[in-house]
Amino acid sequence: MKLQQLRYIWEVAHHDLNVSATAQSLYTSQPGISKQIRLLEDELGVEVFSRSGKHLTRITPAGERIIETAGEILRKVDSIKQIAQEFSNERKGTLTLSTTHTQARYALPPIIKRFISSYPDVSLHMHQGTPMQICEMAVDGTADFAIATEALELFSDLVMMPCYKWNRCVIVPKGHPLADIGELTLEALAEHPLVTYVFGFTGRSKLDEAFSNRGLSPKVVFTAADADVIKTYVRLGLGVGIVAHMAVDAVADPDLVVIDASKLFEASVTKIGFRRGTFLRGYMYDFIETFAPHLTREMIDNALQCSNKLELDELFAGVELPVH
Repeated sequence: MKLQQLRYIWEVAHHDLNVSATAQSLYTSQPGISKQIRLLEDELGVEVFSRSGKHLTRITPAGERIIETAGEILRKVDSIKQIAQEFSNERKGTLTLSTTHTQARYALPPIIKRFISSYPDVSLHMHQGTPMQICEMAVDGTADFAIATEALELFSDLVMMPCYKWNRCVIVPKGHPLADIGELTLEALAEHPLVTYVFGFTGRSKLDEAFSNRGLSPKVVFTAADADVIKTYVRLGLGVGIVAHMAVDAVADPDLVVIDASKLFEASVTKIGFRRGTFLRGYMYDFIETFAPHLTREMIDNALQCSNKLELDELFAGVELPVH
Protein backbone atom coordinates (compact mmCIF):
# COMPACT_ATOMS: atom_id res chain seq x y z
CA MET A 1 0.00 0.00 0.00
CA LYS A 2 1.40 3.38 -1.03
CA LEU A 3 0.62 6.84 0.30
CA GLN A 4 0.13 7.96 -3.29
CA GLN A 5 -2.66 5.38 -3.73
CA LEU A 6 -4.47 6.72 -0.66
CA ARG A 7 -4.13 10.24 -2.06
CA TYR A 8 -5.64 9.09 -5.36
CA ILE A 9 -8.74 7.45 -3.87
CA TRP A 10 -9.28 10.45 -1.56
CA GLU A 11 -9.01 12.93 -4.42
CA VAL A 12 -11.21 10.88 -6.77
CA ALA A 13 -13.89 10.68 -4.08
CA HIS A 14 -13.74 14.48 -3.70
CA HIS A 15 -13.88 15.14 -7.44
CA ASP A 16 -17.29 13.47 -7.87
CA LEU A 17 -15.60 10.23 -9.05
CA ASN A 18 -14.23 12.09 -12.06
CA VAL A 19 -10.80 10.54 -12.67
CA SER A 20 -10.00 12.97 -15.48
CA ALA A 21 -10.63 16.01 -13.27
CA THR A 22 -8.62 14.37 -10.49
CA ALA A 23 -5.69 13.79 -12.83
CA GLN A 24 -5.79 17.44 -13.89
CA SER A 25 -5.79 18.68 -10.30
CA LEU A 26 -2.86 16.41 -9.38
CA TYR A 27 -0.92 17.07 -12.60
CA THR A 28 -0.74 13.40 -13.49
CA SER A 29 -2.32 11.00 -16.00
CA GLN A 30 -5.78 9.47 -15.86
CA PRO A 31 -4.51 5.95 -16.72
CA GLY A 32 -1.91 6.24 -13.96
CA ILE A 33 -4.55 7.02 -11.33
CA SER A 34 -6.84 4.22 -12.54
CA LYS A 35 -3.96 1.73 -12.47
CA GLN A 36 -2.91 2.66 -8.93
CA ILE A 37 -6.50 2.43 -7.65
CA ARG A 38 -6.82 -1.05 -9.18
CA LEU A 39 -3.51 -2.12 -7.60
CA LEU A 40 -4.73 -0.91 -4.22
CA GLU A 41 -8.05 -2.75 -4.60
CA ASP A 42 -6.22 -5.94 -5.61
CA GLU A 43 -3.98 -5.66 -2.55
CA LEU A 44 -6.92 -5.03 -0.20
CA GLY A 45 -9.16 -7.65 -1.79
CA VAL A 46 -12.16 -5.29 -1.97
CA GLU A 47 -13.43 -2.71 -4.42
CA VAL A 48 -13.26 0.91 -3.29
CA PHE A 49 -15.38 2.07 -6.25
CA SER A 50 -18.17 0.38 -8.21
CA ARG A 51 -17.84 0.60 -11.98
CA SER A 52 -19.90 0.57 -15.14
CA GLY A 53 -17.45 -0.19 -17.91
CA LYS A 54 -14.55 2.21 -17.46
CA HIS A 55 -16.56 4.70 -15.42
CA LEU A 56 -16.71 4.88 -11.63
CA THR A 57 -20.35 4.99 -10.52
CA ARG A 58 -20.28 5.06 -6.71
CA ILE A 59 -18.20 4.43 -3.62
CA THR A 60 -18.74 0.97 -2.14
CA PRO A 61 -19.57 0.53 1.59
CA ALA A 62 -16.04 -0.79 2.14
CA GLY A 63 -14.73 2.13 0.11
CA GLU A 64 -16.51 4.63 2.36
CA ARG A 65 -14.62 3.30 5.38
CA ILE A 66 -11.31 3.04 3.52
CA ILE A 67 -11.55 6.58 2.14
CA GLU A 68 -12.46 7.97 5.56
CA THR A 69 -9.37 6.32 7.08
CA ALA A 70 -7.26 7.42 4.12
CA GLY A 71 -8.31 11.01 4.82
CA GLU A 72 -7.19 10.70 8.43
CA ILE A 73 -3.82 9.29 7.33
CA LEU A 74 -3.32 12.07 4.78
CA ARG A 75 -4.13 14.71 7.40
CA LYS A 76 -1.56 13.15 9.74
CA VAL A 77 1.00 13.26 6.95
CA ASP A 78 0.17 16.93 6.35
CA SER A 79 0.61 17.58 10.09
CA ILE A 80 4.06 15.97 9.95
CA LYS A 81 4.95 18.30 7.06
CA GLN A 82 3.59 21.27 9.02
CA ILE A 83 5.71 20.37 12.04
CA ALA A 84 8.80 20.12 9.86
CA GLN A 85 8.03 23.44 8.17
CA GLU A 86 7.47 25.12 11.54
CA PHE A 87 10.99 24.22 12.62
CA SER A 88 12.66 24.81 9.24
CA ASN A 89 10.92 28.13 8.45
CA GLU A 90 8.31 29.30 10.91
CA ARG A 91 7.25 32.27 8.77
CA LYS A 92 6.63 30.45 5.50
CA GLY A 93 3.73 28.19 4.53
CA THR A 94 0.05 28.29 3.56
CA LEU A 95 -3.18 29.19 5.33
CA THR A 96 -6.60 28.34 3.88
CA LEU A 97 -9.82 29.90 5.18
CA SER A 98 -13.40 28.87 4.48
CA THR A 99 -16.03 31.47 5.23
CA THR A 100 -19.20 33.26 4.13
CA HIS A 101 -19.48 36.29 1.87
CA THR A 102 -20.30 38.60 4.78
CA GLN A 103 -17.16 37.61 6.68
CA ALA A 104 -14.99 37.74 3.54
CA ARG A 105 -16.35 41.11 2.43
CA TYR A 106 -16.79 43.01 5.70
CA ALA A 107 -15.02 41.39 8.67
CA LEU A 108 -11.84 39.90 7.24
CA PRO A 109 -10.23 42.50 4.90
CA PRO A 110 -8.36 44.49 7.59
CA ILE A 111 -7.36 41.25 9.34
CA ILE A 112 -5.99 39.73 6.15
CA LYS A 113 -4.17 42.94 5.21
CA ARG A 114 -2.45 43.00 8.60
CA PHE A 115 -1.65 39.28 8.45
CA ILE A 116 -0.11 39.47 4.96
CA SER A 117 1.96 42.45 6.08
CA SER A 118 3.28 40.40 9.02
CA TYR A 119 3.70 37.16 7.06
CA PRO A 120 4.48 38.02 3.42
CA ASP A 121 5.78 34.49 2.76
CA VAL A 122 2.58 32.77 3.87
CA SER A 123 0.28 31.98 0.93
CA LEU A 124 -3.29 32.79 1.95
CA HIS A 125 -6.29 31.14 0.27
CA MET A 126 -10.01 31.72 0.81
CA HIS A 127 -13.02 29.54 -0.04
CA GLN A 128 -16.56 30.88 0.23
CA GLY A 129 -19.65 28.76 0.64
CA THR A 130 -22.66 27.92 2.75
CA PRO A 131 -22.04 27.40 6.47
CA MET A 132 -22.37 23.63 5.97
CA GLN A 133 -19.86 23.67 3.11
CA ILE A 134 -17.52 25.85 5.16
CA CYS A 135 -17.51 23.41 8.06
CA GLU A 136 -17.14 20.40 5.80
CA MET A 137 -14.05 21.99 4.24
CA ALA A 138 -12.48 22.35 7.68
CA VAL A 139 -13.43 18.79 8.64
CA ASP A 140 -12.04 17.17 5.49
CA GLY A 141 -8.85 19.24 5.50
CA THR A 142 -9.62 21.44 2.48
CA ALA A 143 -9.43 24.47 4.79
CA ASP A 144 -7.44 25.13 7.96
CA PHE A 145 -10.07 27.39 9.54
CA ALA A 146 -13.84 27.71 9.21
CA ILE A 147 -15.26 31.13 10.05
CA ALA A 148 -19.05 31.28 10.26
CA THR A 149 -22.05 32.00 12.44
CA GLU A 150 -24.31 29.09 11.56
CA ALA A 151 -23.82 25.29 11.47
CA LEU A 152 -20.53 25.03 13.40
CA GLU A 153 -22.26 23.28 16.30
CA LEU A 154 -23.27 20.44 13.99
CA PHE A 155 -19.67 19.28 13.57
CA SER A 156 -18.20 17.57 16.64
CA ASP A 157 -14.84 17.18 14.87
CA LEU A 158 -14.32 20.94 15.02
CA VAL A 159 -12.88 22.96 17.90
CA MET A 160 -15.09 26.07 17.90
CA MET A 161 -14.12 29.34 19.54
CA PRO A 162 -16.26 32.50 19.77
CA CYS A 163 -14.82 35.58 18.07
CA TYR A 164 -17.35 38.41 18.30
CA LYS A 165 -21.03 39.27 18.64
CA TRP A 166 -23.03 41.08 16.00
CA ASN A 167 -26.61 42.02 15.26
CA ARG A 168 -28.80 43.21 12.45
CA CYS A 169 -30.13 46.39 10.99
CA VAL A 170 -33.05 47.17 8.71
CA ILE A 171 -32.35 49.02 5.46
CA VAL A 172 -34.89 50.87 3.33
CA PRO A 173 -34.71 53.46 0.53
CA LYS A 174 -35.22 57.09 1.50
CA GLY A 175 -38.92 57.94 1.61
CA HIS A 176 -39.96 54.42 2.66
CA PRO A 177 -42.75 54.30 5.34
CA LEU A 178 -40.31 52.75 7.85
CA ALA A 179 -37.67 55.43 7.27
CA ASP A 180 -39.25 57.80 9.79
CA ILE A 181 -40.72 55.24 12.19
CA GLY A 182 -40.29 56.22 15.82
CA GLU A 183 -39.71 52.74 17.26
CA LEU A 184 -39.21 49.74 15.05
CA THR A 185 -41.17 46.61 16.01
CA LEU A 186 -41.39 43.08 14.65
CA GLU A 187 -45.06 43.71 13.94
CA ALA A 188 -44.19 46.73 11.79
CA LEU A 189 -41.57 44.71 9.92
CA ALA A 190 -44.00 41.86 9.31
CA GLU A 191 -46.31 44.23 7.44
CA HIS A 192 -43.75 44.67 4.66
CA PRO A 193 -42.14 42.25 2.19
CA LEU A 194 -38.66 41.33 3.41
CA VAL A 195 -35.36 40.81 1.66
CA THR A 196 -32.77 38.95 3.71
CA TYR A 197 -30.28 36.11 3.93
CA VAL A 198 -30.88 32.58 2.71
CA PHE A 199 -31.77 30.29 5.61
CA GLY A 200 -28.58 28.95 7.17
CA PHE A 201 -26.56 32.07 6.33
CA THR A 202 -25.28 34.81 8.61
CA GLY A 203 -27.45 34.30 11.66
CA ARG A 204 -30.68 33.83 9.73
CA SER A 205 -31.93 31.38 12.39
CA LYS A 206 -32.02 34.15 15.02
CA LEU A 207 -34.18 36.25 12.72
CA ASP A 208 -36.65 33.43 12.09
CA GLU A 209 -36.83 32.60 15.80
CA ALA A 210 -37.69 36.19 16.72
CA PHE A 211 -40.70 36.31 14.39
CA SER A 212 -41.81 32.81 15.34
CA ASN A 213 -41.70 33.59 19.07
CA ARG A 214 -44.11 36.48 18.47
CA GLY A 215 -46.43 34.35 16.37
CA LEU A 216 -45.63 36.34 13.24
CA SER A 217 -45.21 35.00 9.71
CA PRO A 218 -43.17 37.54 7.75
CA LYS A 219 -43.35 37.59 3.97
CA VAL A 220 -39.81 36.94 2.76
CA VAL A 221 -39.95 37.73 -0.96
CA PHE A 222 -36.26 37.42 -1.81
CA THR A 223 -33.23 35.81 -0.22
CA ALA A 224 -29.53 35.85 -1.02
CA ALA A 225 -26.24 34.79 0.55
CA ASP A 226 -24.62 38.10 -0.33
CA ALA A 227 -25.42 41.29 1.61
CA ASP A 228 -24.49 43.43 -1.40
CA VAL A 229 -27.09 41.58 -3.49
CA ILE A 230 -29.69 42.16 -0.78
CA LYS A 231 -28.92 45.91 -0.81
CA THR A 232 -29.29 45.97 -4.59
CA TYR A 233 -32.81 44.58 -4.42
CA VAL A 234 -33.78 46.89 -1.57
CA ARG A 235 -32.76 49.78 -3.83
CA LEU A 236 -35.03 48.35 -6.54
CA GLY A 237 -37.95 48.55 -4.11
CA LEU A 238 -38.43 44.80 -3.79
CA GLY A 239 -38.75 44.94 -0.02
CA VAL A 240 -37.29 45.87 3.35
CA GLY A 241 -33.78 44.55 3.86
CA ILE A 242 -32.49 42.86 7.00
CA VAL A 243 -28.70 42.42 7.01
CA ALA A 244 -25.76 42.25 9.39
CA HIS A 245 -25.01 45.75 10.73
CA MET A 246 -21.37 45.40 9.61
CA ALA A 247 -22.59 45.07 5.99
CA VAL A 248 -23.82 48.67 5.78
CA ASP A 249 -21.57 51.69 5.47
CA ALA A 250 -22.69 55.30 5.59
CA VAL A 251 -20.16 56.31 2.93
CA ALA A 252 -20.80 53.39 0.55
CA ASP A 253 -24.58 53.34 1.06
CA PRO A 254 -25.68 56.99 1.35
CA ASP A 255 -28.98 56.28 -0.43
CA LEU A 256 -30.18 53.82 2.21
CA VAL A 257 -31.78 54.57 5.56
CA VAL A 258 -30.32 52.31 8.26
CA ILE A 259 -32.50 51.41 11.25
CA ASP A 260 -30.95 49.61 14.21
CA ALA A 261 -32.71 46.30 14.91
CA SER A 262 -30.54 44.97 17.74
CA LYS A 263 -33.44 45.22 20.22
CA LEU A 264 -35.58 42.97 18.04
CA PHE A 265 -33.18 40.08 17.50
CA GLU A 266 -30.89 38.10 19.75
CA ALA A 267 -27.23 38.79 19.01
CA SER A 268 -25.36 36.19 16.95
CA VAL A 269 -21.83 34.97 17.58
CA THR A 270 -19.31 34.41 14.82
CA LYS A 271 -16.90 31.57 15.58
CA ILE A 272 -13.69 30.21 14.18
CA GLY A 273 -13.28 26.45 14.05
CA PHE A 274 -10.61 23.95 13.09
CA ARG A 275 -10.40 20.19 13.08
CA ARG A 276 -9.39 18.44 16.30
CA GLY A 277 -5.82 17.23 16.13
CA THR A 278 -4.76 20.00 13.73
CA PHE A 279 -1.16 21.09 14.23
CA LEU A 280 -1.31 24.86 14.53
CA ARG A 281 1.75 26.67 13.27
CA GLY A 282 2.87 29.92 14.87
CA TYR A 283 1.34 32.11 12.18
CA MET A 284 -1.97 30.26 12.56
CA TYR A 285 -2.10 31.22 16.24
CA ASP A 286 -1.29 34.79 15.22
CA PHE A 287 -4.06 34.88 12.61
CA ILE A 288 -6.65 33.77 15.16
CA GLU A 289 -5.48 36.33 17.72
CA THR A 290 -5.49 39.08 15.10
CA PHE A 291 -9.07 38.19 14.21
CA ALA A 292 -10.17 37.79 17.85
CA PRO A 293 -7.66 39.35 20.31
CA HIS A 294 -9.09 37.47 23.32
CA LEU A 295 -8.11 34.17 21.64
CA THR A 296 -4.53 34.14 22.84
CA ARG A 297 -2.21 31.19 22.30
CA GLU A 298 -2.88 30.06 25.88
CA MET A 299 -6.64 30.26 25.37
CA ILE A 300 -6.43 28.34 22.08
CA ASP A 301 -4.31 25.62 23.72
CA ASN A 302 -6.88 25.36 26.52
CA ALA A 303 -9.63 24.98 23.90
CA LEU A 304 -7.64 22.18 22.28
CA GLN A 305 -7.78 20.29 25.56
CA CYS A 306 -11.60 20.42 25.67
CA SER A 307 -13.20 17.17 24.59
CA ASN A 308 -16.74 18.43 23.91
CA LYS A 309 -18.91 21.52 23.36
CA LEU A 310 -19.90 21.74 27.04
CA GLU A 311 -16.28 22.08 28.11
CA LEU A 312 -15.69 24.70 25.42
CA ASP A 313 -18.74 26.68 26.54
CA GLU A 314 -17.47 26.59 30.13
CA LEU A 315 -14.02 27.75 29.02
CA PHE A 316 -15.43 30.82 27.27
CA ALA A 317 -18.28 31.52 29.70
CA GLY A 318 -16.54 34.45 31.37
CA VAL A 319 -15.11 35.96 28.18
CA GLU A 320 -16.64 39.27 27.13
CA LEU A 321 -16.84 39.23 23.35
CA PRO A 322 -16.34 42.37 21.26
CA VAL A 323 -19.35 43.66 19.32
CA HIS A 324 -19.11 44.35 15.57
